[in-house]
Amino acid sequence: MFVLISLFFLSLPLSTTPLNQEGLYLQQVKLGLSDPSGVLSSWNDRDDTPCAGWYGVRCDPVTRRVISIDLSNSQLAGPFPTYLCRLSSLSSISFFNNFINSSLPSDISMCRALEDLNLVSNLLLGPIPGSLVELPNLRSLNLAGNNFSGDIPSEFGKFRRLESLSLAGNLLNGTIPSQLGNVSSLKELSLAYNPLSPSVIPTQFANLTNLEKLWLASCKLVGSIPGNVLSGLSRLQNLDLSGNSLNGSIPRSLTELKSVIQIELYDNNLSGELPSVGFPNMTALRRFDVSTNELTGTIPDELCALPLESLNLFENRFEGTLPEIIAKSPNLYELMLFNNKLRGLLPSQLGMNSPLRWLDVSYNRFSGEMPQNLCAKGELEALILIYNSFSGKIPESLVKCNSLGRIRLRNNKLNGTVPDELWGLPRVYLLELDENSFSGKVSDRISSAYNLSVLKISKNLFSGYIPMEIGFLGNLKEFSASGNLFTGEIPRTLVKLDSLTKLVLSDNELSGGFPEGIQSWESLNELDLSNNKLSGSIPSEIGRLPVLNYLDLSRNFFSGKIPLEMQQLKLNVLNLSNNRLSGELPPLYANDIYTSSFMGNPGLCGDLKGLCPNIGDSKKMPHSWILVTIFLLAGLVLIVGLAWFYFQYRASKRNNTKRTAMSKWRSFHKLGFSEFEIGDCLKEENVIGSGSSGKVYKVLLSGGGMVAVKKLSRGTRKDSNSVHSEKDEFEMEVETLGKIRHKNIVKLWCCCSTGDCKLLVYEYMPNGSLGDLLHSRKRGLLDWPIRYTIALDAAEGLSYLHHDCNPPIVHRDVKSNNILLDAEFCAKVSDFGVAKVVQRVDKGTESMSVVAGSCGYIAPEYAYTLRVNEKSDIYSFGVVILELVTGRQPVDPEFGEKDLVNWVCTTVDQKGADSVIDPKLDSVHKDEISRVLNVGLQCTVSLPVSRPSMRRVVKMLQEAGSETKPKSSYNKLCPYYPEEGNDQVEV
Repeated sequence: MFVLISLFFLSLPLSTTPLNQEGLYLQQVKLGLSDPSGVLSSWNDRDDTPCAGWYGVRCDPVTRRVISIDLSNSQLAGPFPTYLCRLSSLSSISFFNNFINSSLPSDISMCRALEDLNLVSNLLLGPIPGSLVELPNLRSLNLAGNNFSGDIPSEFGKFRRLESLSLAGNLLNGTIPSQLGNVSSLKELSLAYNPLSPSVIPTQFANLTNLEKLWLASCKLVGSIPGNVLSGLSRLQNLDLSGNSLNGSIPRSLTELKSVIQIELYDNNLSGELPSVGFPNMTALRRFDVSTNELTGTIPDELCALPLESLNLFENRFEGTLPEIIAKSPNLYELMLFNNKLRGLLPSQLGMNSPLRWLDVSYNRFSGEMPQNLCAKGELEALILIYNSFSGKIPESLVKCNSLGRIRLRNNKLNGTVPDELWGLPRVYLLELDENSFSGKVSDRISSAYNLSVLKISKNLFSGYIPMEIGFLGNLKEFSASGNLFTGEIPRTLVKLDSLTKLVLSDNELSGGFPEGIQSWESLNELDLSNNKLSGSIPSEIGRLPVLNYLDLSRNFFSGKIPLEMQQLKLNVLNLSNNRLSGELPPLYANDIYTSSFMGNPGLCGDLKGLCPNIGDSKKMPHSWILVTIFLLAGLVLIVGLAWFYFQYRASKRNNTKRTAMSKWRSFHKLGFSEFEIGDCLKEENVIGSGSSGKVYKVLLSGGGMVAVKKLSRGTRKDSNSVHSEKDEFEMEVETLGKIRHKNIVKLWCCCSTGDCKLLVYEYMPNGSLGDLLHSRKRGLLDWPIRYTIALDAAEGLSYLHHDCNPPIVHRDVKSNNILLDAEFCAKVSDFGVAKVVQRVDKGTESMSVVAGSCGYIAPEYAYTLRVNEKSDIYSFGVVILELVTGRQPVDPEFGEKDLVNWVCTTVDQKGADSVIDPKLDSVHKDEISRVLNVGLQCTVSLPVSRPSMRRVVKMLQEAGSETKPKSSYNKLCPYYPEEGNDQVEV
C-alpha cells in the first residue's frame, strides 16, 4: 500500500513558480525580436522574476523591479518593443548597435519613468515622433546612426529636463528648429551629418547656458558664426562646426569661451583674421583647427601662448612669422601649417618643451636654420619642411631621433654633410633630401635603416661611391639619386632589391657596366641611368623585367648589339641615344616613332631614316652606265607622273573627308595632336582592354605621347529615371568628363561621334587599372605605401565629385577596375558611363530605373530600393579599400554565399584584423593598415546614414596614415592640371 501511495504522488505534475508580471512582459519582448545570437536565452519563463540573472536586465535591489534594459551589440532585429513601456520603474533602455527597424512608435511616450533612451546604430526610419517630449523624466535621448527622416520635431523645445540630445548621422532634411534654444537644461547637442536644408545657427541657442558640447558638423550651415550665440555658451567645452559653408570672420566672442577644450571650424569658407585679443582667457583650449578656410593675417601671439596640444592652420592664407612663444607650450604634439604664406624663422626652441610628434610647415616661405631641438622629447615621427628656404646644416639633435619615420626636406637651401647617424635611423621609411646642396658621401650606416622604403636624394652635391649597403635594405621601393657627383660602379648588391620599383641614377659620373643578376628586379617600373660614363653591353636579362615601362640609358658608352629580348618589354619611354651601340635594330623598334630613341649610335643599322650611313659596294658598270642612267630617268619620270596624279586625287578626297570628320570631333582641352592620328591606330594589335561597351586601344602619337581610345560598340549602356531623358554611355561620359577638372579624375582629351562610330580619347594610364594590377601576379608592385596613396587619391577624386561639383555627381560604378594608375601609381577615377548628376540634392536620394554597378560593390539599399545618392558610392569605395587591405576580390568562391564585406566582418570578429590583411604586405605597416581597414568598414556599414561623407573619408584616411599624409593640394606626387582654376565646377 505504501508503495502505491508513493507512486501516486510521484505521478503528479511538478509544481512551478509563476513568473511575475514584469517577466511576462519581457517574454512578450523576446517573442517580438529575432535573436540569432541567442542572447535572450537566459530569459527563462521558469524563473519567478527577471531579476534572476536575465541577460541585460538590472533591477532595483529593494523593490525588485526592473529599472534598466541594456541589450547593446546583441544583433537583435525587429520593431521597437513597446511592451517595455509597461515596466513602471524602467528608467533606462539601450539597444545600441542592433537591427531594430520600422518606425519609432508614438506610444513610446507611455514609458513614463524613462530617463535614458539609447537607440544608436539601428535601422529605425520615418519621422522622429514629437510625442517623445511627453516623457517627463527624460534626460538623455540618443537616436544617432539611424534612417530617421523629415524634420527635427519643433516640439522638442518643450523638454524641461533633457541634458543630452543626439540625432547625428540620420537623414533629417528639415531645418534646425529654433525652439531647441528653449531647452536650457541641455549639456550636449549633436545634429551632425544630416542632409539638413541650408540654415543658419539659430540665435536662440544663446539660451543654452548649460551647453558643454555643440556638434553641428556637416549640417549645411550657412551664414556667419553668430557672436551673440557664442557669448552665451559660457560652459562650452567642445565646439564643432566643421564641414559647413559658414562664411565671414571668426567672432571675437569665440575667445570668451573660457571652458572650451576643442574648437573645430575646419573646411568652411571663413575669411578675415583671427581675433587679435581674448585668447588669453581660453586657458582650457587644447585643440584648435581652422584649416581649409580663407583666413588671412598673422597668427596671434596670444593663441600660440595657450597650452595647446594640436594646432591646425593649414590651407589658409596666413602671413607673417610663427610666434616664438609657441615653443613654450608644454603639451604641443601636432603643428600643421602647410600651404600658407608664412615666412621668417621657425622658433628656435620649438620641440624643446613639448612632446612634438608631427610637424608640417611645407609650402611656405620659412628661411634660416632648422631648430636644434625638434626631437628633444624623443617623440618626433614626421618632419616635413618641403618647399621652403631653410638653409644651413641638419641639426645634430635629429641624428638621435629614433622615433622619426618620415623626413621630407625637399626643395630648400640646406647644405653640408648629412650626419652618418641620420642615414641609419631605424624607423625612417621615407627620406627625401632632393633639391638642396648637401655634399659628402652616403654613409654605409644606411644599412641600419631597415624600414627605409623611399630614398630620394637627387639634385644635390653628393659624391663618392654609392654604398653597397643600400642593397641590404630589403624594403626599399624607390631609389632616386640623379643630379649628383657619384662615381664608381653601380653596386652589385642593388640586384638584391627585389621590391625595387624605381631606380634613377642619371646625371652622375658612374662607370662600369650593369651588375649581374638584374633579372631579380621583377617589380622595377622605371630605370634611368642616363648621362653617366657606363659602358659594356646591355644585358639580355633586361628583357625579362615584366613591368618595366620606362628605360633611359642615353648619353653613356654602352656598346654591342641591342638585345632582341628587349622586344618583350612594354615600354612607354625608351631612350638609348648617344651611346656606341652597333648592329641591326630589333624588328619591333625599326619604326619611325623610335628614331629619336637610337640617334647618336653611328654603328646602328636599320630602316629608320638618317639612323645609319649607306653601306655596301656601289661599283659601277663601266660599259653600261649610260644605258642604266637612261632607264632610271625614264622610270623615274613615269613614277613621278603616276604619283602626282594619285596624290592629287587623294588630296581632293581627303579634304572632303576632313571637312566632314572635323565637324564630328569635339575637344575639351588644348590638344597636342591631330584627331586624324587616331583612326589609323585602331587596330587589333593595339587593343589593351575590352568590355561590354567596346574596346580600348593604346595609340602612340607622332609626337611620342600616348593616348587611350575607347571605341564604343552599338547599343551602349543606357540609364533613365523619372526626371532625366535617356542618355547612353557616350553622352554621360562626355557630359561628365567634358566639364570637370581634377588631378584624380581621368582626363578626356576629345571625342568623336559619327554615325555608329563613337570614340572617346583619354589620357593614357601606363599602369592600367587597380583591379588588373591588384588581382594578378603583379600584385607585388603594390606595397602598402603605394596602396595607401591609391586609396587617398581615389577618395579625393570622389570627394570632388560629391562635394565640389554643383550639383553633385554620383559615379554609381566605383570599383577597382575603374581606378586607373599613371606611371607614378597616382590613381584617377574613370568610366562615367552610368554616372548621375543628382539634381534633387535636397531630397537626399534619386530613383533609378535599373541597378547600375558591379557585383560585390553595390550598396545593399541601392540593390533593393533603386534609391541612389552619394552614400552608394561610399559603400563601393569601402569595398575598394577592403580590396587594397586584403588583396582579395569582392566576390570569391572561397567566401561561399558571402561577399568581401561580409567575409571581412565575420573574420575580423572571429579571428581579429591580422587574419584579413594581405600577407604580401610588410608587417611594419600593420598599425596603419588596421586603421585604413577600419575606414573601409565604416564605409560599408549597412546603414547609409552611418557611412561618412567622402570629404570625411579623405580626412579619416589622412589621419589613418601614420605619416600624417597631406591633403590633395599639398601632395605634389600627383600635380594638378595647369588649366585648373576653380574649386567648384558647375555641371
